[in-house]
Amino acid sequence: MKKILVTGGCGYIGSHTIVDLIDNGYEVISVDSNIRSNADILKGVEKITGKSIQNYVVDLCDLDKTKAIFDAHPDIQGIIHFAAFKSVKESVGEPLLYFQNNINSLLSILTCVKEYNIPNLIFSSSCSVYGNATELPVTENTPFQEAESPYARTKQIGEQMIRDFSRANPKTNSIILRYFNPAGAHESGEIGEISWGSAIYLVPVITDTAVGRRDKLMVFGDDYDTRDGSCIRDFIHIMDLANAHTKSLAYLLDHKQDSNCEIYNLGIGDGTTVLEAVRAFEKVAGQSLNYEIGPRRPGDVVAIYSDYNQAKNRLGWSPKRNIEDIMRTAWTFEQKNQID
Repeated sequence: MKKILVTGGCGYIGSHTIVDLIDNGYEVISVDSNIRSNADILKGVEKITGKSIQNYVVDLCDLDKTKAIFDAHPDIQGIIHFAAFKSVKESVGEPLLYFQNNINSLLSILTCVKEYNIPNLIFSSSCSVYGNATELPVTENTPFQEAESPYARTKQIGEQMIRDFSRANPKTNSIILRYFNPAGAHESGEIGEISWGSAIYLVPVITDTAVGRRDKLMVFGDDYDTRDGSCIRDFIHIMDLANAHTKSLAYLLDHKQDSNCEIYNLGIGDGTTVLEAVRAFEKVAGQSLNYEIGPRRPGDVVAIYSDYNQAKNRLGWSPKRNIEDIMRTAWTFEQKNQID
């Protein structure tokens, strides 16, 4: 079995990707500082897969401690780098925190990739790199606009770091994956999206409202030039997103790439309005959601969704689940965790 290092393995996307990697025959080790995560999520991974995951509680900004992981595992064949702070709102108030953490952790990983001759790297990027895109759907060639937050800027900088590194290190093969809006949970309900503090993303806010953790959901604007007046986003099921990493890794291991640094969008390829998302939840949960239409929120993009044809044609990846699957699995996870 090929051994893969997953950074941020105790996070939302990292934990689901570990499940998909194991399901596809990979051996996985994790590194996570647990500053914004909880290692207990790996217990859920073990329940699903039957495999115990070794997690190194290490801050990747500490290069010496990061190197120690590679010293202990000289047979690592690939790295999937998720570890990063990701709150847009927090990054606006604490930009230096985001620059220090997100950029320095990537710098440590790239240093180890070079020193330990790691052949394959997959980087977790974001559709936020596009800023307020001037064309839809967004393709990999859509020009970057000004970053809307320090978080987004760290992703722009991270991508450039990898491109520059790839030019100087042709034996390392890298894939940059630009996510749209990950949501939902594993079908088992054992793992899902855990909010640290108050939920800020739409689907956890919906489930929070449904269980009474918050009084109501605020829909910010219903007068946009969209189907129903609310903003449009591209929601992708977390297990579809996880599988894209496994397929990207197989693609690199099979030496199918044309260049040693390639970029792919990962989305469902169509937009869902906020109000459509609310109705999808109400349908699968069989209950009404308490929501209110409020004024537009400053900084919100009217609509953004992806063209994922490049991932389909080259990686052999396509999303299998829709917005109802997202809501159903998120609700299962919420209910299971309420019981537990």
